[in-house]
Amino acid sequence: MIILPHAETPFVPPVDRDMLPSERREFVRTHRTCVFGYGRHRDGPAMSVVYYVPTDSDELLVSTMAGRSKAAAVARNPKISLCVLDERWPTAYLQVYANATVDRDPELVIDVMVAVGERMSGQPIGEEARPFVRAMAEEEERVVIRCRPYSTFAQPPRHLHHNDQKEPLTHWTSGSIPWDSPDPS
Repeated sequence: MIILPHAETPFVPPVDRDMLPSERREFVRTHRTCVFGYGRHRDGPAMSVVYYVPTDSDELLVSTMAGRSKAAAVARNPKISLCVLDERWPTAYLQVYANATVDRDPELVIDVMVAVGERMSGQPIGEEARPFVRAMAEEEERVVIRCRPYSTFAQPPRHLHHNDQKEPLTHWTSGSIPWDSPDPS
């Protein structure tokens, strides 16, 4: 497994049609923030905004503290959802349904924390920072949540730019499709 580098240019979804399966995967691979959702014992779903890191094997990695609810929820039920956010307006989003596991490998934890830091700052983090990241990971008891997508649901960006807009504001339905679906021919 190789952590993919941060994409300089996120995929821009089409505004006149649903995203193709390959475009949905590209959207996920080239963005960096999502709403992490998981089931709670007695209440509605819990959600938190997190940075995620994609891999060449299509896993999405999330760093969290072992004592946080995300890690406990995944141990209880591996079914989670990630609502991947487009950071431009009008916003698009892609819901990713995934099976998740908690990974405690200290080197993976550090790699993911470094990759998240690079996505947050927009700058590479040098090897000289690894000892500080390692100390933070140990102090905070960090783990990685490995998310393996199995399905997606897309929502295109729609926006009313002004009240006398000449082009009609259109909507269409989307649907959940398997993560590894081929594009239609």
